[in-house]
Amino acid sequence: MSYQVIARRWRPQRFSELVGQDAIVRTLMNAINTDRIAHSYLFIGPRGTGKTTTARLLAMALNCEGGPKADFDPTSPVCKAIAEGSSMDVIEIDGASNNSVDQIRALREEAQYMPTSGQFKVYIIDEVHMLTIQAFNALLKTLEEPPKHVKFIFATTEAQKVPATIISRCQRLEFKPVADAPLIKKLKEIAAAEGVKVEDAAYEGIAMLAAGGMRDAQSILDQLIAYQGKNVTEAGLREVYGLVSSAEVSELAKAIAGADYSNLVKQIENLKADNRDLYRVWQRIAGLVRESLLEAAQKGSSEKLGAPLKREGLQRMWEVLLDAEASIKFGANSDVMFEAAMLKAAEAPSLRSIDAIIGQLEVMEGKK
Repeated sequence: MSYQVIARRWRPQRFSELVGQDAIVRTLMNAINTDRIAHSYLFIGPRGTGKTTTARLLAMALNCEGGPKADFDPTSPVCKAIAEGSSMDVIEIDGASNNSVDQIRALREEAQYMPTSGQFKVYIIDEVHMLTIQAFNALLKTLEEPPKHVKFIFATTEAQKVPATIISRCQRLEFKPVADAPLIKKLKEIAAAEGVKVEDAAYEGIAMLAAGGMRDAQSILDQLIAYQGKNVTEAGLREVYGLVSSAEVSELAKAIAGADYSNLVKQIENLKADNRDLYRVWQRIAGLVRESLLEAAQKGSSEKLGAPLKREGLQRMWEVLLDAEASIKFGANSDVMFEAAMLKAAEAPSLRSIDAIIGQLEVMEGKK
């Protein structure tokens, strides 16, 4: 058999296996147990947080033997067919490629027919925001008065593009980025089952890269296993993804905070020579500056960057970094823009704000 990636092999088969979405799991299980299942749901959230997986689990719960049941048996023939995408009663549609009004009209007509084996016909439309306005309008009447045997589950990463008329007819569930702690806990469970040793620092790096996406975290782990075998290290993670170590970030932050320009230029040249991902370096530095600014907002100053800096200076440094983000992330000369941003950030604390200068001039004027 061909190799199946970790993200597919470890796809949740029960509600209890969903990671980091406890509120949604509780809502759906209570709805099933109390027979308060909505006729249409809108799942909203970042990629890789479990929207499509949850939609399939809900379809299993609705159509399982003796259902609807929240504690369904995922190994039953009906549930296995849904999980494999071969059930005639659970229709998954890609909104990006099936977005015309004619396709939605065909869906609406097909929905009138009774399910073949389960209790419900379940339509799962992924990336629903890609439907045309005409297609959305064709759905309205069906969503307003759906057949009793039909359930709709819409999933999207861009809720703002879904018309309010559609949203108002759905029960809206918002999926959050998975926190680092439960994400790492799941990765450790997977690594143990796969017989792989992973350094703690590597887990932390994977969580940072995944940014709350469970699927992304599993894919990253899969790639690192392919690269390093049964011993995954932070060094390997840095090599594959161009990440910087905590020591490198600390040294760079110290040079910025101390306005040590010669050392700062040297650090930047080293990063470029080692092919580090400069946007990810920017993210680490910006994160440190933000933490420092929050601390300084309470205490007046902060030494998190390696040197004492006051709130006003950190505020200007933060603004410099924010202004440079787009050019570092998308610009043609991102390395040059990164270098300029770091040098400006180092200079920012020593600059006086316009408000301070105006205030001093007003004081001087009043003394005349």
